[in-house]
Amino acid sequence: MWQHIKHTTLFIAVTTILILSIADTSRAQASLTTKTGSLSDGATYLMEVPSNWNGTLFLYSHGYVVPGSPNPATDVGDPATRAFLLANGFALAGSSYATTGWAIHEALSDQIAVLDLFDSTFGHPVATIAWGHSLGGIITAGLIQRNPKRFTAAQPMCGVLSGGVATWNTALDAEFAFKTLLAPTSGLQLVDISNPDANFALSEEILAGAQATPQGRARIALGAALGDTPGWFTPTSPEPSPTDFASQEANQFLWDQQIDFPFVYAFRAELEARAGGNFSWNTGVDYHKQFEKSVDRDEVWALYQTAGLSLEADLDTLNHAARIKANPEAVEYVKQNIIFNGQIDIPVLTMHTTGDGLVVVENESAYKDVVDRVDDNRRLLRQTFVDRAGHCAFTPAETIAAVETLLKRLETGQWPSIEANLLNGDAAALGPDFNIFAVGGVIVPVPPAFIDFTPAPYLRPFDAFTHECGHGGGRDCHDDLSFGDAH
Repeated sequence: MWQHIKHTTLFIAVTTILILSIADTSRAQASLTTKTGSLSDGATYLMEVPSNWNGTLFLYSHGYVVPGSPNPATDVGDPATRAFLLANGFALAGSSYATTGWAIHEALSDQIAVLDLFDSTFGHPVATIAWGHSLGGIITAGLIQRNPKRFTAAQPMCGVLSGGVATWNTALDAEFAFKTLLAPTSGLQLVDISNPDANFALSEEILAGAQATPQGRARIALGAALGDTPGWFTPTSPEPSPTDFASQEANQFLWDQQIDFPFVYAFRAELEARAGGNFSWNTGVDYHKQFEKSVDRDEVWALYQTAGLSLEADLDTLNHAARIKANPEAVEYVKQNIIFNGQIDIPVLTMHTTGDGLVVVENESAYKDVVDRVDDNRRLLRQTFVDRAGHCAFTPAETIAAVETLLKRLETGQWPSIEANLLNGDAAALGPDFNIFAVGGVIVPVPPAFIDFTPAPYLRPFDAFTHECGHGGGRDCHDDLSFGDAH
């Protein structure tokens, strides 16, 4: 069923995060004990323990794997980081999860099963650090929320830290604008997707036609604005200037075409099957207000003026269009897999690129918001940012610099400075073997790009606090939380 979309750039981008084809950069690496096998639910696992193991284990949670694709166990994000950690005495472990797709339910139990097996095989670690990329970032945050006593620290990277409900509701806003303004009479399905391949193909056809006209490009930009999609796509390219709105929209088109549309118009069906129906809604959303909060609003205003369109009229159209309701049982499934409550209990260091169009950087604001609401948990959270386009587009040097920061926090009990200039110095000091990036299958040198940055608020938050507010009241209670059949 997925053959039409498995060969898109997205498949490469999210199934293997920075799996670089480079020579082993280990330095006189100690002998290694490797253990592989299967868990009771069919998930496979991988454990690597060097002979000079220092007692610390990194449990890695991998990202989204397209249904029907190979799903091997993974214990680290890239081979250069693997070599560095093993050479310095750290153990690595991770599982495949029992299923592909939005496999959070399976991952949360499979990863704990790996820890149990590691304990019985190699002994209980002195410290256990959870980390992971993308979907593995939300899994990492879910693991420490569900099992706080099993972990010493965590490093979610490019993670879906707004939680599952908020992520898919925000995607629905962008989809809703796209269909309502560009193809209202088409058969494009926003929810309850019956034929993912055909639905994705139709979305690409509509997108290509819209990109060919100024009016279409303006409306593509409006849809992107409702999801805060960045106007920056290629990791090794410079970011377009703040007023280069044409380039920004062209990059948002690429995010839609190559990365986001496969998820929202096709892969969504896999999660709907898991959840038992549609789990997203836009009842009660005021699109005038949503647009005003978007970081992309200046771009949209300019493109609408160029196209000779009325932005106010299009926002009115969205506000008056028939809305989509959710199935409450399906919402409950996605809430369980997972939303956040701010209970972290251990040091957490996150990483995110500023130009991530799949898991937008504002996810970090959503996570910080819930953590800050709980007692003095804000002292446990630090967030780092890399000024680069791309999803999980970190160099091994940037990843290792963040790891070393987290390790210093564990060693001293105090957070070291996370100022960008200091992190960049740490990353640069690792040398040319680690300051690299894969471009079209070729490894190129890339300087570290940490930046001191504060992301904007997440556009449509939904977390434990939002849920508790019920109908009306509270600063996040702007949605009508009435569920029901989609229409």
